[in-house]
Amino acid sequence: MPRWLPRAMVLALALVAVFQLGSWAFHQLIGLLINILIAFFLALAIEPAVSWMASKGLRRGFATFLVFLITLVTAAGFVTLLGSMLAGQIIKMVEDFPAYLDSVISWINTTFHTELRRVDIQEGLLRSDWLQRYVQNSATGVLDISTQVLGGLFRLLTIALFSFYFAADGPRLRRALCSVLPPARQAEVLRAWEIAVDKTGGYLYSRGLMALISGIAHYILLEYLDVPYAPALAVWVGLVSQFIPTIGTYLAGALPMLIAFTVDPWYALWVLVFVVIYQQFENYVLQPKLTAKTVDIHPAVAFGSVVAGTALLGAVGALIAIPAIATLQAFLGAYVKRYDVTDDPRVHGHRRRGSVNILARLSRSHRPREEGRADGDVLTRVRKRLEDKWGPKRSADDSTAAQRDDDTGRRDTGSEDGAGIDDSAEPQGGAS
Repeated sequence: MPRWLPRAMVLALALVAVFQLGSWAFHQLIGLLINILIAFFLALAIEPAVSWMASKGLRRGFATFLVFLITLVTAAGFVTLLGSMLAGQIIKMVEDFPAYLDSVISWINTTFHTELRRVDIQEGLLRSDWLQRYVQNSATGVLDISTQVLGGLFRLLTIALFSFYFAADGPRLRRALCSVLPPARQAEVLRAWEIAVDKTGGYLYSRGLMALISGIAHYILLEYLDVPYAPALAVWVGLVSQFIPTIGTYLAGALPMLIAFTVDPWYALWVLVFVVIYQQFENYVLQPKLTAKTVDIHPAVAFGSVVAGTALLGAVGALIAIPAIATLQAFLGAYVKRYDVTDDPRVHGHRRRGSVNILARLSRSHRPREEGRADGDVLTRVRKRLEDKWGPKRSADDSTAAQRDDDTGRRDTGSEDGAGIDDSAEPQGGAS
C-alpha cells in the first residue's frame, strides 16, 4: 500500500466531516441569516433619513433612534385603528347573528314548508360531536398560537436590533469592511454600497408615496359612501397594496368590500369598480412616473424577481426582491459596455420597404402578368449567377453563327496561304 494513501483517506474523511458540519450549521442558522438580511435592507432603507439628520448636527445613534421611534409610533397607530375596527365589526356580527339566523330560518320555512325553530338548532349545535371536538382542538391549539406569537415578537426584536446597529454604525461597518480589501476593491465596495442605499431608499420612498396617494383616494370614496372606519380602511389599502407584492391589491380591496357590503351590497360593487380602475391608473400612469428615477426596472423583471424571491425566501424574498434586483442592475450597468444602436427600421419593429412577405408573394402568384414578371426576374437572376460563375452562355443560333464564322475564317486563311505559294513559285518557273 502506498505511503500517501492513508493520509489521503484521512484528508478526504476530514473534508467530508467539515462539509457535513457546515451544512448542519447553515441549516440551523438559516433563520438568523434571513433575519440579518432583512435587517440589512431595512438599514439601507432608513440610511438616507439617518444621514440627513446626522448632517443637521444630530448624533448618528440618536438619529437612528428617532427614525425607529417614528416608525414604531406609526405602526402602533395603524395596528390600533385596524384592531378597533375589526373588534367593532366582530361585536356587531355577534350581536346581529340571532337576527340573521331568524331571517334564514324564516326563509327556509317559507320556501320548503318546514317548521324549524332557532332553539332546536341551537340545542342541536351545542350537543353535536364535531363542535365539542372543535372546541377541544382549539383549546389545545392555544399553546401553539402563543408560541408562534412569542416567536414572531422575538424575530421582530432581532431584526430591529440588527437594523439599528447597521444604521447607527454604518460608517464604522464600511471602514471595517474596506480595511481588509485593497484600494481598488474598496472603491468598488463603496460604490456598490452607495447604489444599494439609493435603490433601496428610492424603492421605499416611491412605495410610501404611492401608498399615501392610494390611501387618500380610497378614503375619499369610503367617506363619500359613508362606510364606517374609513380612515383605518384607507391606511390598510395604501400599505397592503404597496408593500405586499403580487397579491397585495386583492388583499387590500377585500376588507373594504366586506365592510361596505354590511352597509349596502351596492356599495361593495362600487368599491370593487373603484379598486380595479385605480389599479390600472396606478400601473400605467402613476407608478412609471414615480419609479422611473428611483428603481427603474422593467415590470416584467420586477414580477420575475418577486416570483424568484418568493421561491427562495418566501414572503421575505418577495419584499426584498425588487430593491435587490434594482441594486444589482445598477451595479452591473456600470461595467457593461454599451454601443450606439444603428438607425435601422427593424430596431423599432418596422420592416424594410424592399422586403416582401409570403402573403404578398402568394397573392401576386395568382396574377398572370406579375407571375411572368416574377418568373422573368428569377430567370434573370439565375442566368446572371451562371454567367458570373461559368461565363456568358451562348444560345443555339449564336453557336451556329460562331461555327460558320470559324469555317469562313479557316477557308480565308487557307486561300491566302495557297496564293502565297503560287506567287512564290512563279519566279522559279520564269527563271527556268
